[in-house]
Amino acid sequence: MSDFQLYFLLGFKHVLSLDGFDHLLFLAMLALPYTFKDWKQLLLLSTLFTIGHTMTLVLSVYGIADVNPGPVEFLIPITIFVTALSNIFFTKNRSSSGMLNFSALTTLFFGLIHGLGFSHGFKMIIAGQKQRVFVTLMEFTLGIETAQLIAVLAVVILSLLATDVLKVSRRDWQLGLSAFVAGISLPIIIGSRFW
Repeated sequence: MSDFQLYFLLGFKHVLSLDGFDHLLFLAMLALPYTFKDWKQLLLLSTLFTIGHTMTLVLSVYGIADVNPGPVEFLIPITIFVTALSNIFFTKNRSSSGMLNFSALTTLFFGLIHGLGFSHGFKMIIAGQKQRVFVTLMEFTLGIETAQLIAVLAVVILSLLATDVLKVSRRDWQLGLSAFVAGISLPIIIGSRFW
């Protein structure tokens, strides 16, 4: 297996594994309000999340930011909870420019938080790879982005099946799934002890 395949697969599995369930829950809540016709907005949001995630990995790997993982592990479920609440309270059109701009900024910021959560793990992955740190990071990032796009596509397909085949109203689908994920993330937040 080549180095590219190795680090691409590590990035891919970082998202699409049970270890990355927080990543998947966030992506599900991010993608839930959108449909196939909103593919440009979804691509933008997924990419912004990856950019934020990668930025903090870069800062961590090069020793610019070294953060205590306790508070970050507390903040990650908050990003999921806030995104789920956003789906509950803003069920109207998300493609308006003001809402898209807000979603873009929060997605980038939440990507920074999720990246900080994995920064120590990524440092362990690249230990002994000092000559090709940046290349390894890009290979890993391509794996992350590919997996995220698959996850986002899966959410859009599931939403289509729920609304068009099972005839669940779009509003009920979004509210029900968002409430469920908010309900999953709230005990994680409450149970976090970072102080």
